[in-house]
Amino acid sequence: MDIAKSFQPKKNNKSSVINLEQGKIPPQAVDLEEAVLGAMMIDKKGVDDVIDIIHTDVFYKPAHQFIYNAIFKLFENSEPIDLLTISNQLRKDEKLEAVGGDFYLINLSQKVSSAAHVEFHARIILQKFIQRRLISISSEIITNSYDETVDVFDLLDDAESKLFDITQGNLKKSSEAAEGLVTLALKKIEEISNQEGMSGVATGFTKLDQLTSGWQPSDLIILAARPGMGKTAFVMSMAKNMAIDFDTPVAIFSLEMSSIQLITRMISSQTGISSEKLRKGNLETYEWEALNVKVKSLSKAPIFIDDTPSLSVFDLRAKARRLVSQHGVKAIVIDYLQLMTAGSATKGFGNREQEISTISRNLKALAKELSVPVIALSQLSRAVETRGGSKRPLLSDLRESGAIEQDADIVSFIYRPEYYGLTEWDDDEHTPCEGQAEFIVAKHRNGGLENIKMKFTGRLALFSDLEEGFATEFQSSMNQEISSDNLASASDAFGDMNKDDVPF
Repeated sequence: MDIAKSFQPKKNNKSSVINLEQGKIPPQAVDLEEAVLGAMMIDKKGVDDVIDIIHTDVFYKPAHQFIYNAIFKLFENSEPIDLLTISNQLRKDEKLEAVGGDFYLINLSQKVSSAAHVEFHARIILQKFIQRRLISISSEIITNSYDETVDVFDLLDDAESKLFDITQGNLKKSSEAAEGLVTLALKKIEEISNQEGMSGVATGFTKLDQLTSGWQPSDLIILAARPGMGKTAFVMSMAKNMAIDFDTPVAIFSLEMSSIQLITRMISSQTGISSEKLRKGNLETYEWEALNVKVKSLSKAPIFIDDTPSLSVFDLRAKARRLVSQHGVKAIVIDYLQLMTAGSATKGFGNREQEISTISRNLKALAKELSVPVIALSQLSRAVETRGGSKRPLLSDLRESGAIEQDADIVSFIYRPEYYGLTEWDDDEHTPCEGQAEFIVAKHRNGGLENIKMKFTGRLALFSDLEEGFATEFQSSMNQEISSDNLASASDAFGDMNKDDVPF
């Protein structure tokens, strides 16, 4: 056998990767790396075209990483970029000899005569880097998959995390020309006109939808209140409206309550049977009839509940991306923000306020990335309780971080005077406030502010439009959906009851 011939590179017909018998050379484009660095040395345009596309790690050759890092430092400091300044920066970094000295830099500058096609070359380099990262991640996944001590779900999360990091870190969106954006905007305006002004996700609350035109894609909506005001009740009522009335898929991440508790609340508001009765299972005949009939629409509703405790920002992002891609989720609800963690990122933080700031920034980034509204519940500080007067919440009451107010597109509050023993609203007419709540829009980046009064049915944990009494709505629904046989049974049951026992 000819030994020299056996070591000659062989090309696989099915792959562009060069095989050296049993070995493989990682994907690379060293010649293009030289061309890109050379273009950046001789032409400022070369720097402007690629500085936001590639980063140090995308270069395969270590010497090229050192050179690009020197160029990037000069660019950050707004200093001139040329052969001499790069050489000087490498000398400061003690990397000049490692790259091959001034002689290598001179050779690079002579590789090209202009910065033409430098962006195209840079994108090829980035693609090669992504291929190398995928190979590396795949190898790690294979190795860990053979390890019986590794939990399979941890393995899945780790794999998804690393793959997502590649996407986030390397596939950057470029700017768009006004011409194309105007066309898209006009098309969206036309679509909105056909939807009677509803450009976002309808909540089912008439006045709120009129104010916001529905929750808008990519918006972060903060809903804050003191404990006991009905934050969870509001978002569950809203989610039920979205899913049942408008067939809008909605995802709920509950860090406080279990999924069974949440769905029981929904069953209560849907059927008109109090949560307490449902927990005890002590139902009358007519209530069983209503339960069996009304729960059908809820069971078919596109609602997805995840009750993972102490959910991290990364886990939320991974789960949300999956729900949007697999189930077409159009709105994400988080109950509530202060129970989340920033994951491994928290190691660098000195206090909880900084962690909350990171969480709120990531929630806004998530909303923008997935182009869905993210509705996050938040606690208010105790300053509300110590304040005199009506105790109506203010933006300054947001707990633990001013960043929440800054990152949010809409900041809203829920206020129920009854909670503080008040019987009247603080208006000129002294309107009775029994069974009512106020949804306060305190910040609205793209619209107006308003205090919207709503009906609150405490025993059902249900919010609804103030103009529409729940009894009428429930009675009408029962009349339409209960069959004649069931209705007869329900009528018999009603005949044996006292008026005070009727649940609506």
